[in-house]
Amino acid sequence: MNPRPWLATFSLLLLFTACFLFRPLEAADERAAGRPLAESLLADNSAMLRQAAQPGQTADQQSPANETGPLFPVGEHGKWGYIDKTGKIVIPLHYYLAYPFSEGLAFIQPFPVLGSRAIRLQFIDKAGLMVMSKIYSYAQPFSEGLAVVAVPGERGLGFVDKTGKMVTSQYDFAKPFSEGLAAVKDGGKWGYLDKTDNMVISPQFSEAYRFSDGLAAVKDGGKWGYIDKIGRTVIPPQYDLAYQHVEGLAAVKISTRLDTWSSRRSSPTPLDSPKGWWTSKLAKNGAMSTKPVRW
Repeated sequence: MNPRPWLATFSLLLLFTACFLFRPLEAADERAAGRPLAESLLADNSAMLRQAAQPGQTADQQSPANETGPLFPVGEHGKWGYIDKTGKIVIPLHYYLAYPFSEGLAFIQPFPVLGSRAIRLQFIDKAGLMVMSKIYSYAQPFSEGLAVVAVPGERGLGFVDKTGKMVTSQYDFAKPFSEGLAAVKDGGKWGYLDKTDNMVISPQFSEAYRFSDGLAAVKDGGKWGYIDKIGRTVIPPQYDLAYQHVEGLAAVKISTRLDTWSSRRSSPTPLDSPKGWWTSKLAKNGAMSTKPVRW
């Protein structure tokens, strides 16, 4: 028997098998070669992300995806997603805007803003899963388990928990919770709210900052001072600007003359100074802790 026809047939079979196995790999390489780096990384990560977040899957706060390190928003060609600290794309770039994560959640803009169409926002976890069914027209990052949001078609701002439940009334404006209280604006004045929707400090200030080190800067009568958590005045309004306390100190700004607090006195002691803007660091007892610097 002549073996040549059989060898020829076997060789052709091997050739067709090799073409079948390696042609898809060549095609994939050709597609990747003409794409930007971010798109190539996106393609490499998409398969893993599809396995981690199948359609209809709900967010699990105990899932490994939510135990990852910090993620950072990144944009390319008008689309946004998230990368980890190594630069690896963790959540694909398919949002129209992405905001930083806070307490494991971030809000993203899933739709383009066209003309006068209002912005729409949704919250996602670190696996890229939607954690709330509602869409919001305004949002702030989560702080102490709650986030400030505005619901399209509804008046004012309120606070939602991580399930999307509205847990407070809605106000003219609101700022994130800090040390158990949040500054809210109601009827044109600012006061402070606790997490049970109880107005702990009634609206009475023209401006208010969040609590830090047990004190909050508030504006009353055109000047800034500091109050404690039950609304008592700790440092009377006397500054043109006042900032939050950090490790016991806060920066304040005064124009035309400089006033300082003495820890041995119950009232401010005026100091002569040239006209202009001055700033200094203020202790929680009202005493100037650094030499004032002119702006």
